[in-house]
Amino acid sequence: MTYQETLDWMFAQLPMYQQLGKAAYNAKLDGIKAFSRHLGNPHNKFKSIHVAGTNGKGSSSHMLASILQEAGYKVGLYTSPHLKDFRERIKINGKLLSKLQVIGFIKANSSFIEANKLSFFEMTVAMAFDHFAKQHVDIAIIEVGLGGRLDSTNIIQPEVCLITNIGLDHTEMLGNTLADIAMEKAGVIKPNTPVVISERQKETTAVFNEVAKKCGSPIIFAEDKIFKTYPTALLGSYQKKNVKGVIATIGQLGGYTISETQMEAGLTRVVENTGLLGRWQILGEQPKIICDTAHNLEGISLVMNQICTEKYRLLHIVLGFVKEKDMDTILPLFPKDARYYFCTPDIPRGLNAMTLQQKAADFRLEGRVYGSVMEGFLEAKQQASEEDLIFIGGSTFTVAEVL
Repeated sequence: MTYQETLDWMFAQLPMYQQLGKAAYNAKLDGIKAFSRHLGNPHNKFKSIHVAGTNGKGSSSHMLASILQEAGYKVGLYTSPHLKDFRERIKINGKLLSKLQVIGFIKANSSFIEANKLSFFEMTVAMAFDHFAKQHVDIAIIEVGLGGRLDSTNIIQPEVCLITNIGLDHTEMLGNTLADIAMEKAGVIKPNTPVVISERQKETTAVFNEVAKKCGSPIIFAEDKIFKTYPTALLGSYQKKNVKGVIATIGQLGGYTISETQMEAGLTRVVENTGLLGRWQILGEQPKIICDTAHNLEGISLVMNQICTEKYRLLHIVLGFVKEKDMDTILPLFPKDARYYFCTPDIPRGLNAMTLQQKAADFRLEGRVYGSVMEGFLEAKQQASEEDLIFIGGSTFTVAEVL
């Protein structure tokens, strides 16, 4: 198979949460454990940091990888989802694994994958672990896909766990309260392994303390420990909390030598070192064009606050969501004086743009419906003056289509 044929097989044959939502969620670890045994348990052959949370886990993972790269280590990085190329999920020192490696892994293991009916996520996690083991990385940063306790990444035995933030996202699978969701995220905490919490939240602190105590694991609340301000290449005021969690995590990582200079360089060279996309990313000037993958209540609230700090004549928002989002809580966050370009992300889970327009009208958000994300974006560029601001968001998949 060619690379594209291999991707088509991966996306089409097996369940993929990003495409199907809850129907593809495989809430057990049996599949990944079986696949890992089949591969010789590669997850036991490299050291790791495990990163969970509702918001900020992707940015934090990239910051950790960048810092360790600056310190001279060979660093694996596993994140999800991807925005432009599937291979963004699996990197070593910022370099994507090759197309031939993707093809070879699937070719060698397709019979096992089919026979065991493994999910898309199980397949990709195993591919990452196999790649990191074979390339003898010094350490790998592993981002949780969904939840924590039953996420396919949760077979590793990390050096440190980092939990960034808890918000009301994926409630249909993880629970309806912050405490319930925190309990699922806390499932990544391992016995006698330090756990760092980036943000202290009233509703979740007791949960993390309880689980850490049961595991005999030291727990560190970063905002209580880190007082120095560190600049980062990642724009957006919301990154300040993520940076504190990252610095505290580095502080708990034994056996690695990282200077203050290397830590600061890692934070200021994140995009250059890791290729991170879609976090308050500036795509153009005159008009200024910004995209951000924030897609839940807490994340979008932070992004909207950041937009309020920008100077512009008129705000244009290219907006698309997936079906399961609670529009009644998210849409009130958006400004009423903006011009909206409603669109449907090009995936089965994409919320119909007409439905979005009708729902937005309930909150006095006015705009037109467009046939695709790109059609809406191009129209926004056509309508915007040099003094205007264009924002693209609502969903990772909305941003991905523009990128």
